[in-house]
Amino acid sequence: MLTESLPISTQNNLFHSELFNQLDIKDPLIALSHAIDWQVFNDAFTKHYCLNNGRPSKPIRLMVGLLILKQLENLSDEAVVMQFKRNPYYQYFCGHSAYIADVACNATELVHFRKRIGVKGFNLIFKMSVELHGKKAQESTVLIDTTVQEKNITYPTDAKLAIKIINRLNKLAKQHGIKQRRTYVKEVKNCRLSIRHFRHVKKRAKAKKALKRLRTIANKLIRELQRKLPVYSLFEIYQKDFLFYQKVLAQQPGDKNKIYALHEPDVYVIAKGKDHKKYEYGNKVSIVSTKDSNIIVGVASHKTNIHDSKTLDTAIAHANANRIKPIQKAVCDRGYVGAKEVLGAEIILPKKPLKRDSRYQRDKKCNGVIYLDTFQATFSNSAVF
Repeated sequence: MLTESLPISTQNNLFHSELFNQLDIKDPLIALSHAIDWQVFNDAFTKHYCLNNGRPSKPIRLMVGLLILKQLENLSDEAVVMQFKRNPYYQYFCGHSAYIADVACNATELVHFRKRIGVKGFNLIFKMSVELHGKKAQESTVLIDTTVQEKNITYPTDAKLAIKIINRLNKLAKQHGIKQRRTYVKEVKNCRLSIRHFRHVKKRAKAKKALKRLRTIANKLIRELQRKLPVYSLFEIYQKDFLFYQKVLAQQPGDKNKIYALHEPDVYVIAKGKDHKKYEYGNKVSIVSTKDSNIIVGVASHKTNIHDSKTLDTAIAHANANRIKPIQKAVCDRGYVGAKEVLGAEIILPKKPLKRDSRYQRDKKCNGVIYLDTFQATFSNSAVF
């Protein structure tokens, strides 16, 4: 059931002092809270709630405010909820007129709210953040570059995946009361110890043998559960998971489209040519920023590791949807070679310096590459708002 957000009152209270009178009205968070039109979010997200049935929900302004603060301060769901309890400016920003000595909600409710509003809801919040900058966000020339949005996974190895599959299968059997012939817990522990020295020349053969044994154990457990689950009428429910596990166990180091995480099967490996980190695991992301004011006006995520020149359509389309004026010029690095004009925007690429060029000409050609590299390095610490 929808809980409406109460307007912040600035009148004096007989029993306690109002939060507005205790804070610095010149603080950036207070100024931002006054600049945002919160009614837009109430009108857009009300349709996702039942008006007269179910448990009372958290106010929409509270949930949207926590998502904005999470992005502004680069915090996790748990951290932003805890900071809300400790910081009165956070509480005023989220629509509270009086200080409360308690957390606003559980961190999992932010996950449910993100799923509730979906991609369209996030695009509405992002578009509002661009509109707050006014004319500065309407520059005709923008910078476009790609980076990697890493997923929260450990360094993927075949042994880790096999051990996780074995643990999942044992947990499934225990959950449904299926009696197994063996759980292989002690043997898996010994195999894990043998695989630690996989790069040692003299112990590599032993490590490969342990990895092969882990795959054999996992396949044995899968076949055993496939035989016994039909008795409990659960075979059709878990058959899709078994096929997924068998695909993971069958993959080899040189295969393409490998699976690197069981909970994130869409993760792919990306090599960006960085010296400190050769490979990154996640997905490729395009960032569109204004040239002079460096305001992020567009962000696009790509499901596959496509060439940079193929990402321009999605990135420029998303940026134009958040602006009034369409993009006229886009400055990119040499990774976008081959693109000349996309959606009416001229693509400007830095030229390669020649031997006959003067020092001024070399610096002018390389200036664009250096500027884009600096923009990509600082993006991770930049806020959308």
